[in-house]
Amino acid sequence: MSTTTGTPSTETPYRQIRALYDADTITVYQAYQSSIALPAVASQKLSASPDFNLERMTWIKPSWTWMMYRSGYSYKSERQAHILALKVKREGFEKLLQNASVAWKERKEIRVQWDPERTVALEKLPYRSIQVGVGRGMVKEWVEEMIVGIEDVTERAREMKKLVDEGKIAEAEKLVPEEREYVLSEGLREELSMNTTKEDADQWKLEHGKGNSH
Repeated sequence: MSTTTGTPSTETPYRQIRALYDADTITVYQAYQSSIALPAVASQKLSASPDFNLERMTWIKPSWTWMMYRSGYSYKSERQAHILALKVKREGFEKLLQNASVAWKERKEIRVQWDPERTVALEKLPYRSIQVGVGRGMVKEWVEEMIVGIEDVTERAREMKKLVDEGKIAEAEKLVPEEREYVLSEGLREELSMNTTKEDADQWKLEHGKGNSH
C-alpha cells in the first residue's frame, strides 16, 4: 500500500520528486546497452541478459529530462544507447525510499542523490530531481518483484533531441511525460532531506565542500 499523503504544492520547491504515475505504479528510467535492453523488453525482465549485473548498484531516475541529460538523449555512449521506461509498483518504489539514505549522510543499501533538474534542451534548472541508487543487496528484489513493465522509449528521446536541435522547443516539450509531484509522508521527506532549501544546501557546501548532490 502506498504511503503517500497530503496534496501537491503549486510551486516547485528546491527538492521534489516529479514522476509519471498512477494509483499502482510509478515510471522510472534507466539507460542500457543493446545486449541488456533488447532482451529485457522482449522478456519483460530486466535481468534477462547475462550482461546485467545483479552485483552492481543501479541508479533509477523518475525525471524524463534528467534521464535525457544523463544519457545525452541516448547518444552519449553505446552503454546508454537504449532508454527504458520501467513501470514499478509504488509500494516497491517507496520501500526503496524508506530504506534509503541521502548519499552524503551515510552509506546504506539504497542511496538518494538530489541533482539539478534539466529543461528539454538539458539546461540546468534551479531545483533538484531525485536519483535512487539500488544497492546490490536489493537489486534482485528490485528486478524480480518491483518492476511490472518495461518499454523501450529511445525513439521518443531521439525525436526530442531532433526537435531541440531544430529550435522547436515547444514541440519538444510535448514529448515530456506528464510528470506530477509524488507526495510523500512528512517523516519520509525528512529522512530524504526534502525540506532542505537552496540556502541550506549552499551553506552546507560552504562548511563541508562543494558537492552536486546536496
